[in-house]
Amino acid sequence: MGMLMDGIIEGMPVFAKELVAGGVAGGFGKTAVAPLERVKILFQTRRAEFHSIGLFGSIKKIAKTEGAMGFYRGNGASVARIVPYAALHYMAYEEYRRWIILSFPDVSRGPVLDLIAGSFAGGTAVLFTYPLDLVRTKLAYQIVDSSKKNFQGVVSAEHVYRGIRDCFRQTYKESGLRGLYRGAAPSLYGIFPYAGLKFYFYEEMKRHVPEDHKKDIMVKLACGSIAGLLGQTFTYPLDVVRRQMQVERFSASNSAESRGTMQTLVMIAQKQGWKQLFSGLSINYLKVVPSVAIGFTVYDIMKSYLRVPARDEDVVDVVTNKRNSQPSLHSS
Repeated sequence: MGMLMDGIIEGMPVFAKELVAGGVAGGFGKTAVAPLERVKILFQTRRAEFHSIGLFGSIKKIAKTEGAMGFYRGNGASVARIVPYAALHYMAYEEYRRWIILSFPDVSRGPVLDLIAGSFAGGTAVLFTYPLDLVRTKLAYQIVDSSKKNFQGVVSAEHVYRGIRDCFRQTYKESGLRGLYRGAAPSLYGIFPYAGLKFYFYEEMKRHVPEDHKKDIMVKLACGSIAGLLGQTFTYPLDVVRRQMQVERFSASNSAESRGTMQTLVMIAQKQGWKQLFSGLSINYLKVVPSVAIGFTVYDIMKSYLRVPARDEDVVDVVTNKRNSQPSLHSS
């Protein structure tokens, strides 16, 4: 069995190894913080009910009305989204980075390279997986009273989605492809700086770690945590805008239909106060630190398990060969 696994690992192209490593990292990172994610979405969208009672009150309320599984409501959709998202994100980051180095051999290997590659990778991953994020938010937004199995906890005017597929179907039926990408604009504006900054800070901090400590899990966790923390703070208001756009009733009013990212941002600041733009940020710190830290750490561990070549050796070889013999770009 071990021999078979070795053979499979050896036979995998590098980008496939990066996809697998990224997917596993994303799944672990997300599930670890699912309960905090659920409370955060309720803070951002069902403002009145949950704001007044705070974090611990909200946790108690979910436990009482929905039981332990309430904390994982929407987590199936979350993991279904994060696995392809993280896989694409990490893999695209490595591929964009490699492509930039190959296309522009004189470009400096500094953190700016990570910033650019990370930003484009984030945009790519979001475009491919956004509808799953929308479905995940809608499912987490529902409050279902577990003592009354017939969904009486949900306001009758709202849709009740019975699961991922049902939510997809109803959203698509209501408003087509546009409905599935509702709130995608703030997501893209947010992910470009966030994804770029996250990779930038992570790689930058790892550069300052002494060589003999680079492999330590605690060092990776610390670097990942700070990277997530810094990246998140800069882009958080866009996350709130995206969530509110995602759960807006399509039928509520025609003006809601056409409101763009900046208008929604201004509207939230005016109507709900600028503090609402940072609503749930403290929970997000609790969530993003373990999530990003676990994600980066699992990714690095998976890369060494799958024997992905150290990235700069890999690229240096290719660039050296390219200068000598001009092979095709797809040398990885």
